[in-house]
Amino acid sequence: MKNIGGMPQLAALLSFNGGFIDTAGFLGLHGLFSAHVTGNFVTLGAALVFGMHGIIGKLLALPEFILVIVFARLAGTALRARQAPVLRVMLVATGLLLLAFFLLAVCCGPFSDPDRPIALLTGFTAVAAMAVQNGLQRIHLAHLPTTTIMTGNSTQFSVDLADLLLVPPAARTPETRLRFARLATAMVTFIAGCAASAFLYWLWGFWSLALPVIVAAIAAALPLDPEH
Repeated sequence: MKNIGGMPQLAALLSFNGGFIDTAGFLGLHGLFSAHVTGNFVTLGAALVFGMHGIIGKLLALPEFILVIVFARLAGTALRARQAPVLRVMLVATGLLLLAFFLLAVCCGPFSDPDRPIALLTGFTAVAAMAVQNGLQRIHLAHLPTTTIMTGNSTQFSVDLADLLLVPPAARTPETRLRFARLATAMVTFIAGCAASAFLYWLWGFWSLALPVIVAAIAAALPLDPEH
């Protein structure tokens, strides 16, 4: 298992933001999932059955998500060829997209109709931010738990928990203990992000999105492996 620079701390910060932004989008953009984009098929089905708004954004979220990741991958390849710090650039890009989401949401929201162009643009900035985060996670932090989708993390956490309970302490591998700790951190910080987002959105509406912008800035300033 790698433990390089601020990578585990970075994963925790990104997990917090993953939970925060997904919850804020769901609450403020009529059920739009910006990080767990496949969840939009569930809310899309509900919107179609019950005649609710938000169909356009939910239909376009996945294609946009894919296109942004493809673009980020191509941009990362070009940056690497120029020996630029790809991970740092992608973290800054994520932060700038979250800042754009915050400014659009505060200046133009709340949105009574999520299918209006300005509401769609606002939602698409959130989806783009989470697409870049998902992409950099898969490319640069693949040795760490995912930061936006907790189903796989929960499964591995449960497997490792069973192993730690069944295997005698002397026979437990350091890799299992380390992975278990990292999975627990990712899940706790993601849940904390969800809870903080719901509470702060209830208090301040879209102004609560200032917090993930700050978290993204901290993440971009962490010490990183020079190879990235």
